[in-house]
Amino acid sequence: MPLSMMEQGETRRITEFRGQEEMKRHLQDLGFMKGERVRVVGENPGGMILMVKGVKIALNRALANRIMVAD
Repeated sequence: MPLSMMEQGETRRITEFRGQEEMKRHLQDLGFMKGERVRVVGENPGGMILMVKGVKIALNRALANRIMVAD
């Protein structure tokens, strides 16, 4: 399921990225890696605040929709 569908407080593991290579590299530079756990710590209509590798990152929903997660 896409990361953008997660609810606040949920934690899941990143399974894949969908999109162009440049976008995938950008997300990896921010700390989003396959197998890494990601937690939703906040939400608003425009985006999400996520915890990855102990760092809070704000991500818009369009990018969050390209990150696939699973339990």
